[in-house]
Amino acid sequence: MRPAGKQPMDIVKNIMKVIEELNHLKDVDTILDRVLFQARQLTNAEAGSIFLVHEGRLQFSYVHNDVLFRAQSGNKHIYTDFSLPIDDKSIVGYAALTGETLIIDDAYALAPDLPYSFNSSFDRESGYETHSILTIPLKTLRGNRVGVIQLINARDAQGQVRPFTKQDAEYAPFFANHASVAIERGIMTRELILRMMKMAEMRDPAETGAHVMRVGSYSAELYSKISVDQGRYEDEVRRTKDLIRLAAMLHDVGKVGIPDAILKKPGRLNPEEFSTMQWHTVYGAALFTNATSDLDALCRDIALHHHERWDGGGYPGSLPHDLSKVNGVCRQPLAGKSIPLPARICALADVYDALGSVRSYKDAWPENDILELIRKERGKHFDPLVVDAFFSIYDTIQAIKRKYQETDSQPRH
Repeated sequence: MRPAGKQPMDIVKNIMKVIEELNHLKDVDTILDRVLFQARQLTNAEAGSIFLVHEGRLQFSYVHNDVLFRAQSGNKHIYTDFSLPIDDKSIVGYAALTGETLIIDDAYALAPDLPYSFNSSFDRESGYETHSILTIPLKTLRGNRVGVIQLINARDAQGQVRPFTKQDAEYAPFFANHASVAIERGIMTRELILRMMKMAEMRDPAETGAHVMRVGSYSAELYSKISVDQGRYEDEVRRTKDLIRLAAMLHDVGKVGIPDAILKKPGRLNPEEFSTMQWHTVYGAALFTNATSDLDALCRDIALHHHERWDGGGYPGSLPHDLSKVNGVCRQPLAGKSIPLPARICALADVYDALGSVRSYKDAWPENDILELIRKERGKHFDPLVVDAFFSIYDTIQAIKRKYQETDSQPRH
């Protein structure tokens, strides 16, 4: 999508082709990743970030930096948690407040009479040098304010940092305005799922928004690591990662079919109650029996199989065989690679998060004890491939855990 040497009509055609690709993505994080990548390609920027409007502030939501972050090592940085006010003090705040696109040739040479200033703290801490900046408000064609995209350090053909050009300032906002529609749709999709889980939380207080965001993010990053290591095509990885995050968030949606007396019991379940609880996997899968999309199929696989064990001892395969079909969901014991990979990934993500969370019948486990159990269960409960991926991106796992913390300290069952 790089405009150098291209005619204006060709540039516009390429932008519209990318917008069409964005319309096939569903999760907002995947959309942000693609939008930022394509905006950087369009302007040949080596770095950039996106802030989304959330509760009246600008929430840091995505980042790229070709100088500091290489391949998988940069994933943890997208889970950095901070926000800025929408005011005229910061560059991104000013762009969001006024709706103006800002072109800055050198961040360290801003005129002193400007209302906004450049915060150099990131440069000081990282050793990075920010110079040229292009900051664009993200507004849909209907005028809805979604956030701000900031591109940093445009480069010339020799790789040297240059100011952003008049052409950059013309086409990047055009792309951003159209991409804002996809971003807004991705936000709405995630909010819809979180509302569904809010309904589930009314039944089972353990199913919090923070819990499902953590499990979804763990699962997405584990899938990405495994797939990249296996050499899968980038487009395939991006599409599937997009769906896995959302599907993993719905892993326990079948608990809506479990009686309150079991879901809300203030203590451990007895064997009969636990057997009833196991049916949430079947009930969840039944919601997606008539799959009409890849997302439906993935939701079904994860809901049904995320409690299967690598060694074959999980459920629902262990439920009574005279009840082997409920609402079109057939059950049979699964083990090893016969368990769908997304379900094997979600199995570890869910157990890791559950052990580290407070419940009415238990305290949160110490982190080292959880890690020791995961190591011990490699090749037993968990797929060895998934365990190895977990430890290789453990810094990203911790960044996710920090970002999506529970909003209150009340014990949850």
